[in-house]
Amino acid sequence: MKTRHLGAALTGAAVLAGAGAATAEPIPSTTATTTYHRTQVNGVRIFYREAGRKDAPTIVLLHGFPSSSREFDTLIPLLATRYHLIVPDFPGFGQSEAPPPSEYRYTFDHIAETMNDLLAQLKVESYTLYIHDYGAPAGMRMILAHPGRLHALITQNGNIYQEGLGPKWSKIAQYWADPKAHPEVVDAFLSYEATEQRHTHGTSHPERYNPDTWTDEFAHLSKPGQREIQTALLYDYRTNVASYPKWQAWLREHRPVTLVAWGANDPSFIAAGATAFQRDLPDAEIHLVDAGHFALDEKTDEIASLILAFLAKHR
Repeated sequence: MKTRHLGAALTGAAVLAGAGAATAEPIPSTTATTTYHRTQVNGVRIFYREAGRKDAPTIVLLHGFPSSSREFDTLIPLLATRYHLIVPDFPGFGQSEAPPPSEYRYTFDHIAETMNDLLAQLKVESYTLYIHDYGAPAGMRMILAHPGRLHALITQNGNIYQEGLGPKWSKIAQYWADPKAHPEVVDAFLSYEATEQRHTHGTSHPERYNPDTWTDEFAHLSKPGQREIQTALLYDYRTNVASYPKWQAWLREHRPVTLVAWGANDPSFIAAGATAFQRDLPDAEIHLVDAGHFALDEKTDEIASLILAFLAKHR
């Protein structure tokens, strides 16, 4: 595996650069244990994927916008040989129910509450948490609500630092300040072009990307009621940025073992958001992978190898 270090500023943090092979041998995988479920959580029907032996250590994987648990389809079989996986869809996403905002409060506080209640219902009392994109603010809220449940933290382009916000966030900040004056921000955020570019921007291997991914995501965003749901969450995202100092303080105090596996070419959550974790978690393992926002689209094997090696050291 080709690895380079960022010197004293990242002492103890390995940084993976380029498309060098992260594993010389095929990674064992299994699809035999993967199952698909729907359950009611406080009146909302939640869909989740489950895989692996139930007596194995649990990893909970939280997806990003505008995806669903489906974004982990290629990763799940590689982790299920050793771990028990719970992979839910947030309300309003994927196969979970999408009640209108008049019936479900679309805030990251409420999503985190729903996810915590799902895990309590499934009797999951200890887990490693994998956070990506929207999964980061939901996941950090889950951690602070039940810190005793967290075994380890894995973040893949799950940002909690101001310096991780790419240039587009300055326009979104204008929308937060005056939503009625900037409807074009929502239009752009939910557009087909943006949906595709979340996957393809930052890659040097566009042939590795399945166009069904973004066409399916855009079809979901085009459903009746989705604009209202996603607008509510985009506006509430301002509370995440405001919470960054609190979350960073929690990391400094509690020092959870942490793996950062970050698509270094992500234009939305830029690489500085990955290296910033070193400031609060000096022992964090940090890898910058030559990929974009949805790094699993082309780097599943590399990221799976990093996760398996990381968790083997922190049983």
